[in-house]
Amino acid sequence: MSIAQRSPRRVNISAVFWRKPVYGLLLLLLGPLMWFGIVYLGSLLTLLWQGFYTFDDFTMSVTPDLTFANLLALFNPANYDIILRTLVMAMCVTVASAILAFPMAWYMARYAQGKWKAFFYIAVMLPMWASYIVKAYAWTLLLARDGVAQWFLSHLGLEPLLAAFLTLPAVGGNTLSTSGLGRFLVFVYIWLPFMILPIQAALERLPPSLLQASADLGAHPRQTFRYVVLPLAVPGVAAGSIFTFSLTLGDFIVPQLVGPPGYFIGNMVYSQQGAIGNMPMAAAFTLVPMVLIALYLAFVKRLGAFDAL
Repeated sequence: MSIAQRSPRRVNISAVFWRKPVYGLLLLLLGPLMWFGIVYLGSLLTLLWQGFYTFDDFTMSVTPDLTFANLLALFNPANYDIILRTLVMAMCVTVASAILAFPMAWYMARYAQGKWKAFFYIAVMLPMWASYIVKAYAWTLLLARDGVAQWFLSHLGLEPLLAAFLTLPAVGGNTLSTSGLGRFLVFVYIWLPFMILPIQAALERLPPSLLQASADLGAHPRQTFRYVVLPLAVPGVAAGSIFTFSLTLGDFIVPQLVGPPGYFIGNMVYSQQGAIGNMPMAAAFTLVPMVLIALYLAFVKRLGAFDAL
C-alpha cells in the first residue's frame, strides 16, 4: 500500500480525535485505568473475598468454605473494643490537629510574606522528610521516664500534676511513653502537617475584601472569625481531616511503640495475618476501616472537602 493510500486513513483517525477529544483522553488513561483496576481493585476484592473463607484453628489452615463467621466475630466484645478504641483515637487526633493547625495556617496565609512564608512551609514539611519509624522511635525516647518531656515538666514543677494525670483510667500508663496520652501526642505530631497545608490553602483563597466588609459593617473580630472566616475554612479543615482520620485509623506502628497494651485495627490485621496466619479474620478486619472511611468521605464531601484538596 502506498503512502498516498495510507494518508486518508491517518487523516480520518486524526479527525476523529479532533472531533471527539474524549477518545484521546480515554486512550491516554487506558493503561493507568487497567493497572488500577487489575492490580489494585483486583487484589483488594480478592482480599475481601477471603474474609468469607474458613480458618481451622486445629490445623491452622485456611479452607475455601464460605462463612459469615468472620464478619460476625467483629461484633464480639473484644473485637468491638478494638474498633471503638481506634475510632475514638482517630476522631480525637483529627479534632486536636484542626485546633493546633488553624492558628499556624492563618498566620501563613494572611501575614507571612516572602522568606518567612518559605520558612513556615519548610518548617511544616520538614518532619515529613524524615522516616516515619525514626520519628516514632524518637518519640518513645522523648516520652520515656527519664526523657526530655518529663525533664521539662519537672523543671516547671508540673511532675506531680503529670503523675496524677497518668492515674486516670482513660489515659493509663506509668509514664508518657506507656500512656494513651503519649500515643495521642505522637499521632498528632506525625499527622499535623497533613492538616496545616489544606487549611492554609483554603485560607489563602479567602478574599480580603470579605474581611474588610465585615469590619466596615461593625463586626467584631470574633464575629468575623465565626461568621466569615470559619465557614469558608471548613472545606480546608474537612480536607485535612481526611488524612488525619484515615491515617490514624490504619496505623499499626505507633500503637506498637507508644502507649498502653491494646490492639488497634492495624495491629489486629498484622497479628492475625502475620503471627497466626488467620487471613480470613485479617481480611474481615480490613473491611472495618474501609467502611468507616467511606462513611467519613461521604460526610466531608458535603462540607466541600474535595474542592479544597
